[in-house]
Amino acid sequence: MISKDDILSMEFLKKSEYTGCHQGMRYRLEQVSVEDEKMLKATVWPEPLNFIMTPEEEKRSNTFSFSQDGVTDAVDWMNNVYFEERERFVKN
Repeated sequence: MISKDDILSMEFLKKSEYTGCHQGMRYRLEQVSVEDEKMLKATVWPEPLNFIMTPEEEKRSNTFSFSQDGVTDAVDWMNNVYFEERERFVKN
């Protein structure tokens, strides 16, 4: 399970994207602009490829407020995607 403590600070996210992985699921958090508002975009996809090499149809994304609460919501969303689609990420 991904924990909020796994994610670096908001100051880091203001400057760069953050990537990680959890049991076959890779994820990326980044600041994006949606209608001139700063938002936090979370994207997940199955291993083994990195973000750039993974086809868009294999990625799932969602946006959240760019705040600590948004990070919490993003982590909850990523964990839900993992549990709902576990077979996509766990290879036997």
